[in-house]
Amino acid sequence: MVREGRLRRGRALSTLRALRGADVNYPQAPPGSAPVTGWHFDSHVRRLASEPPGAPAAGGPWERACRLVRDYEFADPRILRGLYDLRAPLMGRDMLLDARFYGLRFDLGVRITSVTDTTRGTGGSERRVWGWGYQTLEGHLEEGELVYEVVKHLATGDVDFVITGHSRRAPIANPLIRLGFLLFGRFTQRRFYRRSARRLRRLLLDELRGGTPSAPEPHPRDPAVVIAPGAPGTPGTPGGKRIGRGGPREDTREDTGRDVRGDPRED
Repeated sequence: MVREGRLRRGRALSTLRALRGADVNYPQAPPGSAPVTGWHFDSHVRRLASEPPGAPAAGGPWERACRLVRDYEFADPRILRGLYDLRAPLMGRDMLLDARFYGLRFDLGVRITSVTDTTRGTGGSERRVWGWGYQTLEGHLEEGELVYEVVKHLATGDVDFVITGHSRRAPIANPLIRLGFLLFGRFTQRRFYRRSARRLRRLLLDELRGGTPSAPEPHPRDPAVVIAPGAPGTPGTPGGKRIGRGGPREDTREDTGRDVRGDPRED
């Protein structure tokens, strides 16, 4: 079955709505790292662009990157696509993730349980931060939380994308899937971080150069439910906020990203 076709069917809508009754699939925050507890802790940082120092510029890189992160447009569609309802507030919103794992497809449920909109630090380390995080729900192949943040360093104007999280393998009944996840799960997870961060940078720079902003795709059976990332050329979605084009300077330096706790290699 074509992967994109799975999310466009009525069954995907039913699966998304069924997540309302699902609970987070782990009882508490992890006490420590693998191998003692099985938990892994990750942090991946990538420079996106630059704008003038100080508060985020209207229509600038930070603001536009926040929109792309809010809409889940940054996700690498070769690994994950999401289905969610625009009518639901961001905090508490359920998402159905359509995951690709070595030729197999999995429906994975997550719930947004944190939203960040704040300024951190003081003086030269002051940073404007916006982002959100989700936790895994019952039936997910993993247990844990993933947080996505767009960070502007107010003293320099540099804008970063930061992915942090903790995770471990959930109990998997199927022995073949359990073995596959044991062998390739962490590799795929780290690859998702790197590819998604690169994708966000590319989408942002394309938009700053005058390209069409990337937007989720309305579901054919319910246009208030969207598929993200959208297919190339997808028009704006209902309720999607368009941010006007500005003229900030952009950072065209190549940035390979870095894993603070993870695999620094690029694909």
